[in-house]
Amino acid sequence: MFELTATKLTRRFAAITVLKNIEFEIHSGQCLAITGPNGSGKTTLVRILSNLLHPSTGSVEYKREGAVVKNENRYRYIGLVGPYLELYEELTAKENLDFFAHMQNIKDSGERIDRLMKQVGLRGREEDTVKTYSSGMKQRLKYVAALLAEPEVLFVDEPRSNLDEAGIEKIYAILEKQKKEKILIIATNDKQDLRFADQIVRING
Repeated sequence: MFELTATKLTRRFAAITVLKNIEFEIHSGQCLAITGPNGSGKTTLVRILSNLLHPSTGSVEYKREGAVVKNENRYRYIGLVGPYLELYEELTAKENLDFFAHMQNIKDSGERIDRLMKQVGLRGREEDTVKTYSSGMKQRLKYVAALLAEPEVLFVDEPRSNLDEAGIEKIYAILEKQKKEKILIIATNDKQDLRFADQIVRING
């Protein structure tokens, strides 16, 4: 069982308060949706929850089987997909994934990469450079990179970004599986994405 708890999260940028007193608790087998107008702070909250940004006040706590996970170890349990995350355009898809696997200390990742590439509909394109990929293909490749470590918590900022209907169907199957077995956190303004949500945090900006 994995748990993520946010307590009175507030984030200020100079004199501007973007987030104020955000609180929730979520467990394995659940999905949290973060929604609100563009510029309201959805991405800021995702960055705080995924340990990429510190809150001005408040706290985020991870627990695994009831034991608190230290801040420096959280990366082991996190996967993140977002339009602002970059791939290495001059490398092949396989080279990108091998690099990410090495950074996460994932051994014998070949079989896992093959399975995930098939899942997202990119099998057979592993040796193509990422610069030859369409925007939708790059988005699907980001999902593969995020799922390599089989994360306990998967953060997805704008799940449908750059995807066509076939891509959305494949990604929705991945999100459904993540929600059933682990924790899924999505930031979205799309009502179709909200079908996954057990809890919703609405940010007004």
